[in-house]
Amino acid sequence: MKQAPGDARRDVRATVIEVALKLLRDGGQDAVTTRAVTDAAGIQAPTLYRLFGDKRGLLDAVVEHGYELAYNEKLKRSHHPDPVESMREGWAFLTRFGLENSMLFSLTYSSLRPGFVSPVIQKTYHLLEKISHQLAVAGRLKVTEKQATDLVYATSCGVVLALISMPEEQRDLRLSKDACEAVINAITTDAAPERNTTAAITLHASLSDVKCLTSGERLLLSELLQRIALDE
Repeated sequence: MKQAPGDARRDVRATVIEVALKLLRDGGQDAVTTRAVTDAAGIQAPTLYRLFGDKRGLLDAVVEHGYELAYNEKLKRSHHPDPVESMREGWAFLTRFGLENSMLFSLTYSSLRPGFVSPVIQKTYHLLEKISHQLAVAGRLKVTEKQATDLVYATSCGVVLALISMPEEQRDLRLSKDACEAVINAITTDAAPERNTTAAITLHASLSDVKCLTSGERLLLSELLQRIALDE
């Protein structure tokens, strides 16, 4: 049976992305040239431009595909019921993925464009938001969910980039573990809330489950709890 035009286009696109991903892993961003990609994929340059617009569009698609494979692998694994341990596992996974896919990771996080947030970074940040929310619901956060997410995101990605920049024989993975523990100590508290700010963060995280409030009441309480949570 003859293949539909849309299916054929998707097949060509998938082939080009796989080719470009291999070139990136083997030789870095400079190896992903229009000539190298079109030759390896068996297509003409106009086809590449129709599919991706330009080289930047191709690299964005390559990054998204590479991370999609990683996310699918991560989702297959069981999550630890303790959100703190879940954070440690996620941090370790990110470090391992970054070092095993250093070209892809470097392209993602060291070629950022002001005002543009890639789908990959959005998805990564969203996953961290989930963990921060779990910590808040469990009464383990001593900072706001956003503060926790921002600190974990900035530190974990920065540590991986630092390790990638080092000669392989000089990398010490204790740097990642120590950074993880430092961040956990900075954002979490003991299981039982001991401060007003911690209790406010926990209650705020659970507001969506409160059914007896009107939307206006919930909005007001949310604002008040956030003010308490940010109190020094």
